[in-house]
Amino acid sequence: MAHRKPTLPEKICAACGRPFAWRKKWARDWDQVRFCSDACRTGRYAAAKQPTGKSRGAT
Repeated sequence: MAHRKPTLPEKICAACGRPFAWRKKWARDWDQVRFCSDACRTGRYAAAKQPTGKSRGAT
């Protein structure tokens, strides 16, 4: 049986839309936290999701 943490507050990431839970390092500024990771915060996640604009097999 896996150990489960007690129920923690959750938010939805502004970049990827996935839920993420409270972390101790965010205790002081939980109200200002909007992103689940540094990749989402800096836009790397959104850049990886977007198509490159190049089409294969185009003449």
